[in-house]
Amino acid sequence: MLDDRKTAILRAVVEEYIATAQPVGSAHIAGNRDFAVSSATVRNDMAALEREGYLMHPHT
Repeated sequence: MLDDRKTAILRAVVEEYIATAQPVGSAHIAGNRDFAVSSATVRNDMAALEREGYLMHPHT
């Protein structure tokens, strides 16, 4: 089960990706949303969401 912050980050990533069809970075989420956390915290949560299967980070 996701905590509230991870749920909000996941929602923000999905909404931004749908709007732009571009990869979404942690700095963009932290800077453009009402998150009271650093981009490093967002990045760590995004990594956790990837490990849990909610996000995918294609390695090129």
